[in-house]
Amino acid sequence: MKSNSNKNQYTLEDFGYNEYFERCRSKQKLDLLNVGRVISEHKERYIVKTQSGDFEAEIVGNLIYSSQSRADFPAVGDWVGVTEYDEGKLLIHSVFPRKTILERSAVGKFGEKQIIATNIDFAFIVQSIDRDFSINRIERYLTICNNSKVKPIIIISKVDLVDDEELAEIKKSIEERIKGVPVIGISNETQIGLDELKNTIEKYKTYCLLGSSGVGKSTLINTIMGEALMETGNIGEITNRGKHVTSHRELIVLDSGGILIDNPGMREVGIADMQDGLKLSFEVIDQLSRNCRFKDCTHMHEKHCAVLDAVQNNEINKESYENYLKMQREKDHFESTEQEKRRKGKDFAKMVKKVKKIKKK
Repeated sequence: MKSNSNKNQYTLEDFGYNEYFERCRSKQKLDLLNVGRVISEHKERYIVKTQSGDFEAEIVGNLIYSSQSRADFPAVGDWVGVTEYDEGKLLIHSVFPRKTILERSAVGKFGEKQIIATNIDFAFIVQSIDRDFSINRIERYLTICNNSKVKPIIIISKVDLVDDEELAEIKKSIEERIKGVPVIGISNETQIGLDELKNTIEKYKTYCLLGSSGVGKSTLINTIMGEALMETGNIGEITNRGKHVTSHRELIVLDSGGILIDNPGMREVGIADMQDGLKLSFEVIDQLSRNCRFKDCTHMHEKHCAVLDAVQNNEINKESYENYLKMQREKDHFESTEQEKRRKGKDFAKMVKKVKKIKKK
């Protein structure tokens, strides 16, 4: 294969290939296909990284027609079986089974999910200290990570804008609500915390950057890489909102051996069917709920509710409790909408069969 990229050559292992994916390849009898990893995707146009370099790619018709939903299409982070059909261009024949899937409720599409990235080992949850800093939002990202069995690391950016005492208070407020998750304060301007962050990145592991627009994700990648690899934008002075600079997902192999995936800033972090994620993110609430008098306790108004008692006794942070309830409602709404869509789909299929039978008569 001839690459359209002049960048350094890599082995499959360099960008995350391991025994798990090799077993998947053998199990699906894909030995005759070349292997690559999807490193960017924009409106079903893909760039796939192989040992020979980076290639433009598209999906074969059979994969399109056999897909049950958009989730069956390749996503950034996927390992795929490919062949070359033209100089510098590939056809994607198969998507390998995914080890992990980071996803959220699709914006504006009730009952549907959107894949953020696949085959992720760690997620950097990036929050800027100078904007709409919110531990509630961190808990949302945390729930997405926990539901996908992706290890989270919380990054507080632009810490040069506060003094050491303020930073210590912010870290303390996070750690009081979120237990056992590393919190690193960094500054792209002064380089504070960047060595600590770089030291967390393991060779051959894939890291995903999660956060709103303007929190400094692309600037962080440029700092780690030591070059202006990603375009960055300034925060609007009037609105104090970040500009959407990253318009699609992109995978980058670091010189240190780790792999980074940048994502578009997410204004909405919708919760889908994430019961496991909620349990892990709000472990104290989950454990206390076992002591509630009623098994189906909503933890909102019931008597003898262990969770409500703990909130009233300040054993559970009230904001965290309210955030939990909000996400629980979103999860329930998503599941009910998803069930309704499935019911309508089944009813439509029955109607089509009925019409076909009538026509045959």
